Amino acid sequence: MKLLIPVIFIFIISSTSFAQSPAKNIVIITIDGTRWQEIFRGADSALLHNSSYVKDTSLMLQQYWHSDAGERRRRLLPFFWQVIAQQGQLLGNRELGNDVNVANLYKISYPGYSEIFTGYADKLFIPNLAINNPRSNILQWLNNQPGYQGKVAAFCSWRVFPFILDEKSGQLPVNAGYEALDDDDSTSILINEVQHNMDDKNNTRHDMLTYECAKNYLQQKHPRVMYLGLGETDEFAHHGDYDTYLQKIHQADAMIAELWYFVQTDPFYKNNTTFIITTDHGRGSRVGNWKSHGFWIKGSGQTWLAMLGPGVAAEGESKSNQQVYQKQVAATVAALLGVQFTARHHIGQPLAIVPVKEKEAACEIPAVIVSR
Repeated sequence: MKLLIPVIFIFIISSTSFAQSPAKNIVIITIDGTRWQEIFRGADSALLHNSSYVKDTSLMLQQYWHSDAGERRRRLLPFFWQVIAQQGQLLGNRELGNDVNVANLYKISYPGYSEIFTGYADKLFIPNLAINNPRSNILQWLNNQPGYQGKVAAFCSWRVFPFILDEKSGQLPVNAGYEALDDDDSTSILINEVQHNMDDKNNTRHDMLTYECAKNYLQQKHPRVMYLGLGETDEFAHHGDYDTYLQKIHQADAMIAELWYFVQTDPFYKNNTTFIITTDHGRGSRVGNWKSHGFWIKGSGQTWLAMLGPGVAAEGESKSNQQVYQKQVAATVAALLGVQFTARHHIGQPLAIVPVKEKEAACEIPAVIVSR
């Protein structure tokens, strides 16, 4: 983040350059295949009481159930609802008419992540396979801009991310799956040893390992832009393990809380770093189809978005009737950093997330005003 400047900058999206932004650093976090229902309602009663999906219903009820939806969601996601809801924004509660959706047709992971990072809902279907993405993405683009070269990195649980982010075409480092870390500090050596000795490796690395990789990189290298892609929520949902799915959502919330504490106590990041948190797709809303997602499953395109940090209005849970799309994330990242993401394909418009006080009068924090 920048030092506070006693002037307000106003920018309209039709301009060719962005005004100075209050965000100096960005952390993008995704929690794969996490439904908006759990984010805004907490644990689902119909699933929580179902022994087909929960091994110990009484224990899970003690941990996550409450008759009040507000308390229920706080139990599942304390950081989201005690910090982000107070200091940032939460979008996607469809009960309030606040809709967030993927714009792509397919509603599976590869197209979802491609939409988030390219800003484009590609009609070209690329399945969840190791296929290089032909579209430009915001991370690669930023890594080629002055001031960001060598200061952008991605750490992901799912092994396909180097292809989604087209790692081979540029200098963007993408560590995904059980890929070894290149650094030789003691933490990286320990993580590599743990990964090497694991017997149950699959396409998705344990999120805690991915998180430790990312946090260690932040501490050691201080990148300006970092992406953390968590994946176990989707894995356990597909297996029909609703109890573990909830535990992984709760774990993600705790990791995000720890990461936020780190950036707010590190001189390089303190008060100048913005978090953008979202998911790649939704899932079915019924007991019979919650495990699945895709263009044939109703609810699969319904997502959510959380934002916290400089440049984001402290408006909490958004209650306005609006439609937001995942394709707007890439341009929003750029706008917060005071640059304009360009590509050969169309890019979704950045979100309007100016602090309320800045809409009314000049204040100490510089702002970027953008249209939807």
